[in-house]
Amino acid sequence: MSAQIKNLAKQTALYGLSSIATRVLAFVFLTPFLTYSFSTGEMGIQTELYSWAAFLLIPFTYRMETAMFRFGSKQEELLPAFRTAAMSIIFSTIFLAGLLLYFSGSLAAWLEYPEKQQYIVWIILIVALDALVAIPFAMLRLEEKALKFATIKIINMLSYLGLVFFFVSAGPTLYIKEWLFAGYWFNPFTGIGWVFIANLIANILTLGMLMPAYIKLFRNREGQPFFDTELWKKMMVYAGPLIIVGLAAVINEVLDRSLLKMLLPGELDVRLAQVGIYGACYKIAIFMNLLTQAFNYAAEPFFFKHAAKDGSRQLYADVALLFTIVGCLVFLGVMVHMDIFQYFVAAPFREGLLIVPILLLANLFLGLYYSVSTWFKLADKTTMGAYISVIGAFITIIANLTLIPLLGYSGAAWATLLCYAGMLSLSYYLGQKHYPIPYDLNKILTYLGAALLLYLIHYLLRSLFTQATFLTFSLSTLIWVGYLVGIWVLEGKNLRGILKR
Repeated sequence: MSAQIKNLAKQTALYGLSSIATRVLAFVFLTPFLTYSFSTGEMGIQTELYSWAAFLLIPFTYRMETAMFRFGSKQEELLPAFRTAAMSIIFSTIFLAGLLLYFSGSLAAWLEYPEKQQYIVWIILIVALDALVAIPFAMLRLEEKALKFATIKIINMLSYLGLVFFFVSAGPTLYIKEWLFAGYWFNPFTGIGWVFIANLIANILTLGMLMPAYIKLFRNREGQPFFDTELWKKMMVYAGPLIIVGLAAVINEVLDRSLLKMLLPGELDVRLAQVGIYGACYKIAIFMNLLTQAFNYAAEPFFFKHAAKDGSRQLYADVALLFTIVGCLVFLGVMVHMDIFQYFVAAPFREGLLIVPILLLANLFLGLYYSVSTWFKLADKTTMGAYISVIGAFITIIANLTLIPLLGYSGAAWATLLCYAGMLSLSYYLGQKHYPIPYDLNKILTYLGAALLLYLIHYLLRSLFTQATFLTFSLSTLIWVGYLVGIWVLEGKNLRGILKR
Protein backbone atom coordinates (compact mmCIF):
# COMPACT_ATOMS: atom_id res chain seq x y z
CA MET A 1 0.00 0.00 0.00
CA SER A 2 2.76 2.41 0.92
CA ALA A 3 4.57 2.56 -2.42
CA GLN A 4 1.39 3.12 -4.37
CA ILE A 5 0.13 5.84 -2.03
CA LYS A 6 3.53 7.51 -2.07
CA ASN A 7 3.47 7.47 -5.86
CA LEU A 8 -0.06 8.89 -5.91
CA ALA A 9 0.99 11.52 -3.37
CA LYS A 10 3.99 12.46 -5.55
CA GLN A 11 1.84 12.75 -8.66
CA THR A 12 -0.82 14.67 -6.73
CA ALA A 13 1.85 17.03 -5.40
CA LEU A 14 3.20 17.73 -8.89
CA TYR A 15 -0.22 18.17 -10.45
CA GLY A 16 -1.12 20.16 -7.39
CA LEU A 17 1.96 22.30 -7.94
CA SER A 18 0.52 23.50 -11.22
CA SER A 19 -3.02 23.65 -9.94
CA ILE A 20 -2.16 25.26 -6.62
CA ALA A 21 0.51 27.57 -8.01
CA THR A 22 -1.66 28.81 -10.85
CA ARG A 23 -4.91 29.13 -8.96
CA VAL A 24 -3.33 30.54 -5.80
CA LEU A 25 -1.62 33.10 -7.99
CA ALA A 26 -5.00 33.88 -9.50
CA PHE A 27 -6.64 34.03 -6.08
CA VAL A 28 -3.92 36.07 -4.36
CA PHE A 29 -3.30 38.50 -7.23
CA LEU A 30 -6.00 38.29 -9.90
CA THR A 31 -9.15 38.08 -7.78
CA PRO A 32 -8.30 41.11 -5.62
CA PHE A 33 -7.03 43.02 -8.66
CA LEU A 34 -10.21 42.42 -10.64
CA THR A 35 -12.66 42.97 -7.77
CA TYR A 36 -10.89 46.20 -6.84
CA SER A 37 -10.68 47.30 -10.51
CA PHE A 38 -14.14 46.39 -11.85
CA SER A 39 -17.71 46.71 -10.62
CA THR A 40 -19.83 43.83 -9.38
CA GLY A 41 -21.78 44.01 -12.66
CA GLU A 42 -18.68 43.66 -14.85
CA MET A 43 -17.51 40.76 -12.70
CA GLY A 44 -20.95 39.25 -13.21
CA ILE A 45 -20.43 39.28 -16.98
CA GLN A 46 -17.07 37.57 -16.61
CA THR A 47 -18.51 34.99 -14.21
CA GLU A 48 -21.40 34.10 -16.51
CA LEU A 49 -19.40 33.89 -19.73
CA TYR A 50 -16.79 31.64 -18.16
CA SER A 51 -19.59 29.40 -16.93
CA TRP A 52 -20.76 29.06 -20.53
CA ALA A 53 -17.17 28.34 -21.55
CA ALA A 54 -17.19 25.40 -19.13
CA PHE A 55 -20.34 24.07 -20.83
CA LEU A 56 -18.83 24.41 -24.29
CA LEU A 57 -15.67 22.54 -23.35
CA ILE A 58 -17.62 19.26 -22.97
CA PRO A 59 -18.90 19.02 -26.57
CA PHE A 60 -15.52 20.33 -27.77
CA THR A 61 -13.55 17.53 -26.03
CA TYR A 62 -16.33 14.91 -25.56
CA ARG A 63 -14.22 13.14 -22.87
CA MET A 64 -11.73 11.91 -25.44
CA GLU A 65 -8.90 12.31 -22.94
CA THR A 66 -10.52 9.76 -20.60
CA ALA A 67 -11.04 7.38 -23.53
CA MET A 68 -7.34 7.77 -24.30
CA PHE A 69 -6.54 6.70 -20.71
CA ARG A 70 -8.68 3.60 -21.21
CA PHE A 71 -7.30 2.53 -24.60
CA GLY A 72 -3.76 3.90 -24.32
CA SER A 73 -2.74 2.71 -20.85
CA LYS A 74 -0.47 0.00 -22.31
CA GLN A 75 2.77 1.16 -23.91
CA GLU A 76 2.09 -0.43 -27.28
CA GLU A 77 -1.37 1.17 -27.44
CA LEU A 78 -0.30 4.67 -26.41
CA LEU A 79 0.65 6.23 -29.76
CA PRO A 80 -2.33 4.92 -31.77
CA ALA A 81 -4.69 6.14 -29.04
CA PHE A 82 -3.01 9.54 -28.96
CA ARG A 83 -3.11 10.01 -32.73
CA THR A 84 -6.71 8.91 -33.05
CA ALA A 85 -7.87 11.12 -30.19
CA ALA A 86 -5.85 14.11 -31.39
CA MET A 87 -7.10 13.95 -34.99
CA SER A 88 -10.66 13.59 -33.79
CA ILE A 89 -10.37 16.66 -31.56
CA ILE A 90 -8.64 18.75 -34.24
CA PHE A 91 -11.37 18.24 -36.85
CA SER A 92 -14.31 18.54 -34.45
CA THR A 93 -12.86 21.72 -32.92
CA ILE A 94 -12.53 23.39 -36.32
CA PHE A 95 -16.14 22.50 -37.14
CA LEU A 96 -17.68 23.54 -33.80
CA ALA A 97 -15.70 26.75 -33.47
CA GLY A 98 -16.61 27.80 -37.01
CA LEU A 99 -20.30 27.08 -36.40
CA LEU A 100 -20.41 29.04 -33.14
CA LEU A 101 -18.46 31.97 -34.57
CA TYR A 102 -20.98 32.19 -37.41
CA PHE A 103 -23.83 32.52 -34.90
CA SER A 104 -21.91 34.68 -32.39
CA GLY A 105 -24.20 37.68 -32.98
CA SER A 106 -27.31 35.65 -32.22
CA LEU A 107 -25.66 34.15 -29.13
CA ALA A 108 -24.76 37.62 -27.86
CA ALA A 109 -28.37 38.77 -28.24
CA TRP A 110 -29.68 35.64 -26.50
CA LEU A 111 -27.36 36.27 -23.54
CA GLU A 112 -28.56 39.91 -23.36
CA TYR A 113 -25.17 41.27 -24.48
CA PRO A 114 -26.00 42.40 -28.05
CA GLU A 115 -23.39 45.17 -27.89
CA LYS A 116 -20.66 42.78 -26.71
CA GLN A 117 -20.49 40.25 -29.52
CA GLN A 118 -16.69 40.40 -29.38
CA TYR A 119 -16.83 38.88 -25.88
CA ILE A 120 -18.64 35.86 -27.32
CA VAL A 121 -16.07 35.52 -30.10
CA TRP A 122 -13.20 35.57 -27.61
CA ILE A 123 -14.84 32.98 -25.37
CA ILE A 124 -15.40 30.63 -28.33
CA LEU A 125 -11.74 30.92 -29.36
CA ILE A 126 -10.58 30.36 -25.76
CA VAL A 127 -12.62 27.14 -25.58
CA ALA A 128 -11.34 25.97 -28.98
CA LEU A 129 -7.74 26.36 -27.84
CA ASP A 130 -8.52 24.59 -24.55
CA ALA A 131 -9.83 21.67 -26.59
CA LEU A 132 -6.73 21.53 -28.78
CA VAL A 133 -4.40 21.26 -25.77
CA ALA A 134 -6.56 18.72 -23.90
CA ILE A 135 -5.12 15.61 -25.58
CA PRO A 136 -1.42 16.63 -25.27
CA PHE A 137 -2.03 17.41 -21.59
CA ALA A 138 -3.71 14.02 -21.16
CA MET A 139 -0.71 12.40 -22.84
CA LEU A 140 1.58 13.98 -20.26
CA ARG A 141 -0.62 12.65 -17.46
CA LEU A 142 -0.67 9.15 -18.92
CA GLU A 143 3.12 9.16 -19.28
CA GLU A 144 3.34 10.48 -15.69
CA LYS A 145 5.25 13.55 -16.87
CA ALA A 146 3.72 15.58 -14.10
CA LEU A 147 6.64 18.03 -13.90
CA LYS A 148 6.33 19.03 -17.55
CA PHE A 149 2.56 19.23 -17.14
CA ALA A 150 3.00 21.52 -14.14
CA THR A 151 5.58 23.71 -15.85
CA ILE A 152 3.39 24.42 -18.87
CA LYS A 153 0.37 25.11 -16.68
CA ILE A 154 2.36 27.57 -14.57
CA ILE A 155 3.73 29.35 -17.63
CA ASN A 156 0.18 29.62 -18.96
CA MET A 157 -1.04 31.22 -15.74
CA LEU A 158 1.92 33.58 -15.44
CA SER A 159 1.36 34.72 -19.01
CA TYR A 160 -2.33 35.21 -18.33
CA LEU A 161 -1.72 37.16 -15.12
CA GLY A 162 0.96 39.32 -16.70
CA LEU A 163 -1.23 40.17 -19.66
CA VAL A 164 -4.24 41.00 -17.47
CA PHE A 165 -2.16 43.37 -15.33
CA PHE A 166 -0.61 44.88 -18.45
CA PHE A 167 -3.88 45.49 -20.29
CA VAL A 168 -5.95 46.65 -17.30
CA SER A 169 -3.32 48.63 -15.40
CA ALA A 170 -0.70 49.77 -17.90
CA GLY A 171 -2.91 49.92 -20.99
CA PRO A 172 -4.76 53.16 -20.12
CA THR A 173 -1.49 54.96 -19.32
CA LEU A 174 0.09 53.80 -22.58
CA TYR A 175 -3.03 54.94 -24.45
CA ILE A 176 -3.07 58.40 -22.86
CA LYS A 177 0.67 58.98 -23.39
CA GLU A 178 0.59 57.36 -26.85
CA TRP A 179 3.38 54.94 -26.03
CA LEU A 180 4.01 51.55 -27.73
CA PHE A 181 1.50 52.46 -30.45
CA ALA A 182 -1.30 51.99 -27.90
CA GLY A 183 -3.55 54.24 -29.93
CA TYR A 184 -3.75 51.49 -32.54
CA TRP A 185 -4.37 48.42 -30.36
CA PHE A 186 -5.76 49.61 -27.02
CA ASN A 187 -9.48 50.31 -26.66
CA PRO A 188 -10.24 52.03 -23.32
CA PHE A 189 -13.86 50.89 -23.50
CA THR A 190 -13.10 47.15 -23.66
CA GLY A 191 -13.31 46.91 -19.85
CA ILE A 192 -13.54 43.37 -18.49
CA GLY A 193 -13.01 42.14 -22.05
CA TRP A 194 -9.25 42.55 -21.58
CA VAL A 195 -9.42 39.54 -19.26
CA PHE A 196 -10.74 37.42 -22.16
CA ILE A 197 -8.08 38.78 -24.53
CA ALA A 198 -5.33 37.94 -22.01
CA ASN A 199 -6.71 34.41 -21.64
CA LEU A 200 -6.82 33.97 -25.41
CA ILE A 201 -3.20 35.03 -25.89
CA ALA A 202 -2.03 32.82 -23.00
CA ASN A 203 -3.84 29.84 -24.57
CA ILE A 204 -2.12 30.46 -27.89
CA LEU A 205 1.25 30.37 -26.12
CA THR A 206 0.29 27.11 -24.39
CA LEU A 207 -0.66 25.48 -27.69
CA GLY A 208 2.72 26.54 -29.03
CA MET A 209 4.50 24.86 -26.10
CA LEU A 210 2.58 21.63 -26.69
CA MET A 211 2.95 21.65 -30.47
CA PRO A 212 6.24 19.65 -30.38
CA ALA A 213 4.29 16.74 -28.86
CA TYR A 214 1.97 16.74 -31.87
CA ILE A 215 4.85 17.01 -34.34
CA LYS A 216 6.99 14.33 -32.70
CA LEU A 217 4.22 11.76 -32.41
CA PHE A 218 2.86 12.32 -35.87
CA ARG A 219 6.34 12.00 -37.37
CA ASN A 220 7.21 8.76 -35.55
CA ARG A 221 4.25 6.82 -36.82
CA GLU A 222 6.15 3.53 -37.29
CA GLY A 223 3.87 2.60 -40.16
CA GLN A 224 0.70 3.25 -38.18
CA PRO A 225 -2.17 5.36 -39.59
CA PHE A 226 -2.89 8.88 -38.42
CA PHE A 227 -6.42 7.84 -37.55
CA ASP A 228 -7.62 4.37 -36.54
CA THR A 229 -11.32 4.23 -37.37
CA GLU A 230 -12.02 1.03 -35.44
CA LEU A 231 -10.20 2.32 -32.38
CA TRP A 232 -12.06 5.63 -32.62
CA LYS A 233 -15.40 3.80 -32.61
CA LYS A 234 -14.41 1.94 -29.45
CA MET A 235 -13.23 5.14 -27.82
CA MET A 236 -16.49 6.92 -28.66
CA VAL A 237 -18.59 4.04 -27.32
CA TYR A 238 -16.60 4.18 -24.09
CA ALA A 239 -16.68 7.99 -23.88
CA GLY A 240 -20.35 8.35 -24.85
CA PRO A 241 -21.77 7.91 -21.34
CA LEU A 242 -18.92 10.01 -19.95
CA ILE A 243 -20.03 12.91 -22.15
CA ILE A 244 -23.29 12.84 -20.26
CA VAL A 245 -21.29 12.62 -17.04
CA GLY A 246 -19.26 15.66 -18.13
CA LEU A 247 -22.29 17.72 -19.10
CA ALA A 248 -23.99 16.85 -15.84
CA ALA A 249 -20.82 17.75 -13.93
CA VAL A 250 -20.68 21.16 -15.60
CA ILE A 251 -24.36 21.70 -14.85
CA ASN A 252 -23.62 20.91 -11.23
CA GLU A 253 -20.62 23.23 -11.15
CA VAL A 254 -21.59 26.33 -13.12
CA LEU A 255 -25.28 26.32 -14.06
CA ASP A 256 -26.07 28.32 -10.93
CA ARG A 257 -24.35 31.42 -12.40
CA SER A 258 -26.67 31.53 -15.39
CA LEU A 259 -29.73 30.63 -13.35
CA LEU A 260 -28.94 33.42 -10.91
CA LYS A 261 -29.11 35.94 -13.74
CA MET A 262 -32.41 34.47 -14.93
CA LEU A 263 -34.15 33.88 -11.59
CA LEU A 264 -33.12 36.86 -9.47
CA PRO A 265 -35.46 39.86 -9.49
CA GLY A 266 -34.56 43.32 -10.77
CA GLU A 267 -32.94 44.90 -13.79
CA LEU A 268 -30.07 43.25 -15.66
CA ASP A 269 -27.43 45.37 -13.91
CA VAL A 270 -28.74 44.36 -10.47
CA ARG A 271 -28.82 40.69 -11.37
CA LEU A 272 -25.33 40.78 -12.86
CA ALA A 273 -24.06 42.44 -9.67
CA GLN A 274 -25.42 39.52 -7.62
CA VAL A 275 -23.78 37.05 -10.01
CA GLY A 276 -20.51 38.96 -9.62
CA ILE A 277 -20.69 38.80 -5.82
CA TYR A 278 -21.44 35.08 -5.95
CA GLY A 279 -18.60 34.39 -8.38
CA ALA A 280 -16.06 36.41 -6.38
CA CYS A 281 -16.91 34.74 -3.06
CA TYR A 282 -16.98 31.33 -4.74
CA LYS A 283 -13.28 31.87 -5.45
CA ILE A 284 -12.51 31.84 -1.71
CA ALA A 285 -13.47 28.17 -1.79
CA ILE A 286 -10.53 27.75 -4.17
CA PHE A 287 -8.37 25.85 -1.70
CA MET A 288 -10.77 22.92 -1.48
CA ASN A 289 -11.29 23.07 -5.20
CA LEU A 290 -7.50 22.97 -5.71
CA LEU A 291 -7.19 19.86 -3.58
CA THR A 292 -10.07 18.21 -5.44
CA GLN A 293 -8.70 19.06 -8.88
CA ALA A 294 -5.14 17.98 -8.10
CA PHE A 295 -6.43 14.72 -6.64
CA ASN A 296 -8.63 14.05 -9.65
CA TYR A 297 -5.78 14.71 -12.11
CA ALA A 298 -3.56 12.17 -10.37
CA ALA A 299 -6.18 9.66 -9.23
CA GLU A 300 -7.84 8.82 -12.55
CA PRO A 301 -4.76 7.35 -14.31
CA PHE A 302 -3.49 6.04 -10.94
CA PHE A 303 -6.63 3.99 -10.27
CA PHE A 304 -6.56 2.53 -13.79
CA LYS A 305 -2.93 1.45 -13.46
CA HIS A 306 -3.41 -0.29 -10.10
CA ALA A 307 -6.80 -1.89 -10.80
CA ALA A 308 -5.37 -5.37 -11.46
CA LYS A 309 -2.91 -5.39 -8.55
CA ASP A 310 -3.40 -7.20 -5.25
CA GLY A 311 -4.81 -5.07 -2.48
CA SER A 312 -6.00 -2.38 -4.87
CA ARG A 313 -9.43 -2.05 -3.23
CA GLN A 314 -7.94 -1.50 0.22
CA LEU A 315 -5.63 1.02 -1.43
CA TYR A 316 -8.64 2.93 -2.79
CA ALA A 317 -10.21 2.92 0.67
CA ASP A 318 -7.04 4.34 2.24
CA VAL A 319 -6.90 7.04 -0.42
CA ALA A 320 -10.47 8.11 0.37
CA LEU A 321 -9.70 8.35 4.10
CA LEU A 322 -6.54 10.38 3.52
CA PHE A 323 -8.40 12.71 1.17
CA THR A 324 -11.06 13.24 3.83
CA ILE A 325 -8.46 14.15 6.44
CA VAL A 326 -6.71 16.66 4.18
CA GLY A 327 -10.04 18.07 3.00
CA CYS A 328 -11.25 18.62 6.56
CA LEU A 329 -8.00 20.41 7.41
CA VAL A 330 -8.51 22.72 4.42
CA PHE A 331 -12.16 23.40 5.34
CA LEU A 332 -11.38 24.25 8.93
CA GLY A 333 -8.23 26.23 8.08
CA VAL A 334 -10.08 28.54 5.69
CA MET A 335 -13.16 29.05 7.84
CA VAL A 336 -11.43 29.86 11.13
CA HIS A 337 -9.21 32.39 9.33
CA MET A 338 -11.97 34.11 7.35
CA ASP A 339 -10.98 37.43 8.97
CA ILE A 340 -7.91 37.26 6.71
CA PHE A 341 -9.34 35.64 3.58
CA GLN A 342 -12.16 38.19 3.29
CA TYR A 343 -9.71 40.85 2.11
CA PHE A 344 -9.03 38.95 -1.10
CA VAL A 345 -12.26 40.42 -2.46
CA ALA A 346 -13.19 44.10 -2.44
CA ALA A 347 -15.66 45.41 0.15
CA PRO A 348 -18.71 45.48 -2.21
CA PHE A 349 -18.33 41.70 -2.69
CA ARG A 350 -18.02 40.68 0.99
CA GLU A 351 -21.71 40.45 1.65
CA GLY A 352 -21.51 37.06 -0.03
CA LEU A 353 -19.01 35.50 2.39
CA LEU A 354 -21.79 33.51 4.05
CA ILE A 355 -21.74 31.06 1.12
CA VAL A 356 -18.07 30.11 1.60
CA PRO A 357 -18.50 27.31 4.23
CA ILE A 358 -21.30 25.79 2.17
CA LEU A 359 -19.16 25.73 -0.97
CA LEU A 360 -16.08 24.41 0.84
CA LEU A 361 -18.10 21.49 2.17
CA ALA A 362 -19.67 20.93 -1.25
CA ASN A 363 -16.24 20.69 -2.88
CA LEU A 364 -15.06 18.30 -0.16
CA PHE A 365 -17.97 16.03 -1.05
CA LEU A 366 -17.08 16.41 -4.73
CA GLY A 367 -13.53 15.21 -4.03
CA LEU A 368 -14.87 12.22 -2.14
CA TYR A 369 -17.21 11.53 -5.04
CA TYR A 370 -14.23 11.41 -7.41
CA SER A 371 -12.67 8.81 -5.14
CA VAL A 372 -15.81 6.76 -4.55
CA SER A 373 -16.95 6.91 -8.20
CA THR A 374 -13.83 5.06 -9.38
CA TRP A 375 -15.76 1.81 -9.39
CA PHE A 376 -17.87 2.45 -12.51
CA LYS A 377 -14.80 3.38 -14.59
CA LEU A 378 -12.80 0.38 -13.45
CA ALA A 379 -15.72 -1.99 -13.95
CA ASP A 380 -16.48 -0.52 -17.42
CA LYS A 381 -19.92 0.50 -16.17
CA THR A 382 -19.67 4.12 -17.31
CA THR A 383 -23.40 4.12 -18.04
CA MET A 384 -23.96 3.90 -14.28
CA GLY A 385 -21.78 6.98 -13.89
CA ALA A 386 -23.95 8.76 -16.43
CA TYR A 387 -27.08 7.88 -14.45
CA ILE A 388 -25.53 9.23 -11.24
CA SER A 389 -24.45 12.43 -12.93
CA VAL A 390 -27.86 12.96 -14.53
CA ILE A 391 -29.49 12.52 -11.14
CA GLY A 392 -27.01 15.04 -9.73
CA ALA A 393 -27.86 17.48 -12.51
CA PHE A 394 -31.55 16.96 -11.79
CA ILE A 395 -30.93 17.78 -8.13
CA THR A 396 -28.96 20.89 -9.17
CA ILE A 397 -31.68 22.19 -11.46
CA ILE A 398 -34.58 21.54 -9.07
CA ALA A 399 -32.70 22.87 -6.05
CA ASN A 400 -31.61 26.04 -7.87
CA LEU A 401 -35.08 26.68 -9.27
CA THR A 402 -36.53 26.25 -5.77
CA LEU A 403 -33.92 27.93 -3.58
CA ILE A 404 -32.65 30.88 -5.65
CA PRO A 405 -36.02 32.71 -5.60
CA LEU A 406 -36.18 32.12 -1.82
CA LEU A 407 -32.56 32.65 -0.74
CA GLY A 408 -30.83 34.43 -3.62
CA TYR A 409 -27.27 33.35 -4.28
CA SER A 410 -27.21 31.46 -0.94
CA GLY A 411 -29.77 29.15 -2.52
CA ALA A 412 -27.33 28.43 -5.35
CA ALA A 413 -24.64 27.47 -2.82
CA TRP A 414 -27.01 25.15 -0.95
CA ALA A 415 -28.05 23.57 -4.26
CA THR A 416 -24.38 22.79 -4.99
CA LEU A 417 -23.99 21.11 -1.59
CA LEU A 418 -27.18 19.07 -2.01
CA CYS A 419 -26.08 17.92 -5.45
CA TYR A 420 -22.62 16.68 -4.46
CA ALA A 421 -23.86 15.09 -1.24
CA GLY A 422 -26.54 13.24 -3.21
CA MET A 423 -24.11 12.05 -5.89
CA LEU A 424 -21.60 10.88 -3.27
CA SER A 425 -24.26 8.91 -1.38
CA LEU A 426 -25.68 7.30 -4.51
CA SER A 427 -22.25 6.41 -5.92
CA TYR A 428 -21.20 4.84 -2.63
CA TYR A 429 -24.41 2.78 -2.42
CA LEU A 430 -24.18 1.48 -6.00
CA GLY A 431 -20.43 0.96 -5.80
CA GLN A 432 -20.74 -1.30 -2.79
CA LYS A 433 -23.10 -3.48 -4.82
CA HIS A 434 -21.11 -3.67 -8.06
CA TYR A 435 -17.49 -3.10 -6.95
CA PRO A 436 -17.22 -3.30 -3.14
CA ILE A 437 -14.42 -1.23 -1.56
CA PRO A 438 -13.87 -1.36 2.23
CA TYR A 439 -14.19 2.35 3.02
CA ASP A 440 -13.88 3.19 6.72
CA LEU A 441 -17.10 5.18 7.03
CA ASN A 442 -16.80 5.53 10.80
CA LYS A 443 -13.48 7.38 10.52
CA ILE A 444 -14.57 9.44 7.54
CA LEU A 445 -17.73 10.63 9.29
CA THR A 446 -15.90 11.19 12.59
CA TYR A 447 -13.26 13.47 11.07
CA LEU A 448 -15.88 15.33 9.05
CA GLY A 449 -18.15 15.77 12.06
CA ALA A 450 -15.28 16.97 14.23
CA ALA A 451 -14.30 19.61 11.66
CA LEU A 452 -17.89 20.89 11.47
CA LEU A 453 -18.21 20.95 15.27
CA LEU A 454 -14.98 22.91 15.69
CA TYR A 455 -16.12 25.37 13.01
CA LEU A 456 -19.39 25.89 14.90
CA ILE A 457 -17.53 26.42 18.17
CA HIS A 458 -15.23 28.93 16.47
CA TYR A 459 -18.22 30.74 14.93
CA LEU A 460 -19.88 31.11 18.33
CA LEU A 461 -16.70 32.26 20.04
CA ARG A 462 -15.85 34.69 17.23
CA SER A 463 -19.29 36.30 17.50
CA LEU A 464 -18.28 37.53 20.98
CA PHE A 465 -15.73 39.91 19.39
CA THR A 466 -16.67 42.94 17.32
CA GLN A 467 -13.48 42.97 15.27
CA ALA A 468 -10.49 40.83 14.45
CA THR A 469 -7.59 41.05 16.90
CA PHE A 470 -4.45 39.11 17.71
CA LEU A 471 -6.55 37.22 20.28
CA THR A 472 -9.12 36.11 17.68
CA PHE A 473 -6.35 35.08 15.28
CA SER A 474 -4.64 33.08 18.04
CA LEU A 475 -7.93 31.41 18.93
CA SER A 476 -8.52 30.47 15.30
CA THR A 477 -5.04 29.03 14.90
CA LEU A 478 -5.33 27.12 18.18
CA ILE A 479 -8.55 25.45 17.02
CA TRP A 480 -7.00 24.42 13.69
CA VAL A 481 -3.78 23.15 15.30
CA GLY A 482 -5.85 21.27 17.87
CA TYR A 483 -7.69 19.46 15.09
CA LEU A 484 -4.39 18.65 13.37
CA VAL A 485 -2.91 17.26 16.60
CA GLY A 486 -6.04 15.18 17.15
CA ILE A 487 -5.72 13.70 13.67
CA TRP A 488 -2.07 12.87 14.29
CA VAL A 489 -2.86 11.20 17.62
CA LEU A 490 -5.54 9.02 16.01
CA GLU A 491 -3.88 8.35 12.65
CA GLY A 492 -0.20 9.01 13.40
CA LYS A 493 0.77 5.36 13.63
CA ASN A 494 -0.78 4.60 10.27
CA LEU A 495 0.73 7.71 8.67
CA ARG A 496 4.18 6.98 10.12
CA GLY A 497 4.01 3.45 8.79
CA ILE A 498 3.23 4.73 5.31
CA LEU A 499 6.07 7.24 5.44
CA LYS A 500 8.57 4.64 6.65
CA ARG A 501 7.67 2.18 3.93
